[in-house]
Amino acid sequence: MNELKTDSGDNATGTTKPGRVTGIGRVLIMVYGVLALAATGRSFVQIVGKFDEAPLAYTLSALAAVVYIVATIALINRGQAWYRIAWITIGFELLGVLVIGTLSLVDPQLFPHDTVWSVYGRGYLFIPLVLPVLGMWWLARHAPERAGGTGAAA
Repeated sequence: MNELKTDSGDNATGTTKPGRVTGIGRVLIMVYGVLALAATGRSFVQIVGKFDEAPLAYTLSALAAVVYIVATIALINRGQAWYRIAWITIGFELLGVLVIGTLSLVDPQLFPHDTVWSVYGRGYLFIPLVLPVLGMWWLARHAPERAGGTGAAA
């Protein structure tokens, strides 16, 4: 895991600020990576083998896979642009889990087969529900320094 990039660098006070890819951040990135692989594999099998049975559910599983892949990449990379992309993808993930999770309970016929986000990620031990909350917390605590030395709180 030494190849992961960090945001370490000197800030205006001359001290080194740890990046997002340290400690719990590494665990968060690993979980996102595993979920990206799992969702990608699941959606591939669903779409190739039985897409006609539940096209909406399987398309949403593929969308979830893309969201997890982009979120993983955004969490690994540094800089303001990747930080924003991480916020956008993780925010979209939380919205998706809440909307699809609620709809799958309110109108189960809408999703005859589970998606990654059905019943708030029940098929994935509710990790899809908890992960974006942890991701947002982590991002809020590890904002990159802005140009000019006026960075967000660490």
